[in-house]
Amino acid sequence: MSLTDKPGIHESERVAVKPRKRGCLGHCIKLWWAYLIGFIVLVILVVCLVIFVGVPKIAQSKLDEAELTIDGIVVTNTQSNQLNMAINSTIRSDGKVHATIAAFVGDMYLEDAEDHAPFARINFPETTGDALQVVNISQILEISDMAAMTTFNTWLLKNSLLRVTVHGDTTVKVEGISKSFPVTFHKTIEMPGLNMLSGLTVSNSSIQIGGDKNGDNFFATVNIPNTSLFTIELGNSSFHNYLLGKEVGTVFIDNLTLVPGNDNKYPIRAAISQNDILDTLGESPYCDKTEGVLPFQLRGKTVVNHGQNITYFADALASANQTVEIDLGTPIKALLGKAIPCGGL
Repeated sequence: MSLTDKPGIHESERVAVKPRKRGCLGHCIKLWWAYLIGFIVLVILVVCLVIFVGVPKIAQSKLDEAELTIDGIVVTNTQSNQLNMAINSTIRSDGKVHATIAAFVGDMYLEDAEDHAPFARINFPETTGDALQVVNISQILEISDMAAMTTFNTWLLKNSLLRVTVHGDTTVKVEGISKSFPVTFHKTIEMPGLNMLSGLTVSNSSIQIGGDKNGDNFFATVNIPNTSLFTIELGNSSFHNYLLGKEVGTVFIDNLTLVPGNDNKYPIRAAISQNDILDTLGESPYCDKTEGVLPFQLRGKTVVNHGQNITYFADALASANQTVEIDLGTPIKALLGKAIPCGGL
């Protein structure tokens, strides 16, 4: 019998028992305060990102999507270096963001002019994020850039459509958040222009031999269409008067204010060279086919209001000629008792 076969004696293998792993629950319970702090920090970071990054971007996006419409502009009390400008406008948005936009100064400039020089700086009032905002502004506008103002008036006169941009930096305050965020108001608006006063007509013309006490010898009624949104107080305006390329006199329109529409009727007076008129009426085709209707060209000369020279209007009106046909055959015939025959009297 071997030793190992002895009764009561046994061999056994000792196996090391592996330690039990602690589960996440135990670890989390032990370090709960660290997880809580981390969670709070994460929440704070998310909230800060939403407030300081997301909210300004949303506010700027909503401001960019809003539509600005100019309903009318009234320019009155025009003086050499200032005027009163009243703007009636409407801002439309989806109204989903309840916010207040702070008052700001907006530069107005011609979008298609290369220098983007502001011709006006407008004080826009505080507005809200409501779906419909009526914004009416009236202020004394100091003309700080005469060249830019003259250029704007020239473009307004010559074009049937022009684009004007309003640009300004402001802040927005969203409801429920105390902080205000910087945003930019930038809108480009298409505006109808004066289209060179196309459709201007002169009627009821008459001639006075020798002229009146002021030296005026021609009188008529002018109707000036205004296809723009502007009401413009010009004042006493004078125009060079050309006939077939030769200057034959000066035309005057007193107390001129243009309002939108086709009903701007004013009496006009002129001191014109009667000899040039008579000579032209005796030439073909004016002595036969056109029956004394002569093609005159008018070009701005002076604009005076409240005793001051308004150069930003006068220079714009002087930038181009406006052709208008005037019937002088009829008043000459009424005056002489007969029409001027071809070849003259």
